[in-house]
Amino acid sequence: MIPNPPSNVGQSKPTAYLGLDLGGTKIEVAALDGDGRFLLRERCDTPQGDYDATIEAIAARVAAADGQLGCRLPLGAAIPGSVSPVSGLIRNANSTVLNGRPLLQDLQRRLDRPVRLHNDANCLAISEAVDGAGQGARVVFAVILGTGSGAGIAIDSADWLGCNAVAGEWGHNPLPWPRLPSAWRELPGPRCWCGLQGCIETWLSGPGLVADHFARVGQARGQQRSAKELIAAMRAGDSAARASFIRYADRLARALAQVINLLDPDVVVLGGGMSNVAELYDEVPRRWGAWVFSDTVRTRLLPAQHGDSSGVRGAAWLWRDQLRSAAPSSPPSPPA
Repeated sequence: MIPNPPSNVGQSKPTAYLGLDLGGTKIEVAALDGDGRFLLRERCDTPQGDYDATIEAIAARVAAADGQLGCRLPLGAAIPGSVSPVSGLIRNANSTVLNGRPLLQDLQRRLDRPVRLHNDANCLAISEAVDGAGQGARVVFAVILGTGSGAGIAIDSADWLGCNAVAGEWGHNPLPWPRLPSAWRELPGPRCWCGLQGCIETWLSGPGLVADHFARVGQARGQQRSAKELIAAMRAGDSAARASFIRYADRLARALAQVINLLDPDVVVLGGGMSNVAELYDEVPRRWGAWVFSDTVRTRLLPAQHGDSSGVRGAAWLWRDQLRSAAPSSPPSPPA
């Protein structure tokens, strides 16, 4: 047990926050103190294709956290997908076993405590706006560039969901200003798992970069099997890998220029595996001005300060201010 365990009872400023990051391959539970320092972190593998086993794995990690903390705290959770404001069920999750499930209700029942759920990209935005790369900025647009591509918005360090709870669903908009030369092959675009074609996610996820590379050079020449290997090849002087990276940076610049034209954020924060590609932070701002409807672009492009901890940190921060948080602590009422 942690010495001098935290307690939020009767405190004007809670002393601890409990967060969960439910990923496709791992489950992480962590507790933060009031200054954002980790009190504990617990990880386990995510059961594959088994909803009930996923609930039980979460319950085991939360119970372990309760034991270490010596108290029970409300839980904030970052998930792939979001809660429908109409049905209360999970939708749009690329971990498809969650879709159509009453995850919020099931967690509250199994864990016997209040729970708040948010999309993982929204939790990234909250984490980086509160005490990360976007600290002090009024409007933060946070992007996940990993196995998929998602985004979230934080305004004045609070998440912004919108009336349909889809604010920031950037990855399932079409890639803007498609390049017409046949060498770029951007129209009509790859088929997306969501059922549409040419979504930003199909181009700007890590697998999207690799698929585009293979489409140009073929499997025989393109030996890089992951985005990480492709970037390493680029840095080693591979001209085909370099060309694929430039196409990727150009597409990211266009996709973010559209966001700047609509939202005009102070900071764009990148998370996910592709956020570790340092060259993006020069190439993308150098290019995005061609599509931003302004004579200057002061928006900053920065890597997530908290790296892969941003999801669980943002989830924990969902409870930092109960009056301002827009996340539901109880299921929404079904339509009449």
